Amino acid sequence: MKYLHTMVRVTDLEASLDFYCNGLGLRELRRYDNEPGRYTLVFVAAPGDESAPLELTYNWDPEPYGEGRNFGHVAYEVEDIYAVCQRLMAAGVAINRPPRDGRMAFVRSPDNISIELLQKGPALAPQEPWQSMPNSGRW
Repeated sequence: MKYLHTMVRVTDLEASLDFYCNGLGLRELRRYDNEPGRYTLVFVAAPGDESAPLELTYNWDPEPYGEGRNFGHVAYEVEDIYAVCQRLMAAGVAINRPPRDGRMAFVRSPDNISIELLQKGPALAPQEPWQSMPNSGRW
């Protein structure tokens, strides 16, 4: 058995690509438009880790998806959790669980998908503004 990918449905493909690619730093691997099925699939992955893609499924006909907490979250290991959180914050993304411990943070995608960010290797030394930043919303 081999892991293939995780799929999440998105309601705004461009906003989602901006979040995952420009915000998180993933890159688009491939895209598939299915006109008869009226959907687009975009596979994104962390540079150098293309074996673990995230499939963004965009259905052309709008429908509400709601938020399924039973989904859990998507997790990515990052080189510098503070730099990634700063880049996301500068782009207007709320840091729902700041990396107070230099190890873990949670943010939400434009479709409210919970994204866990984990520091690669040992935790970074705690630092401001993260150390005193409170949680916000749900993560």
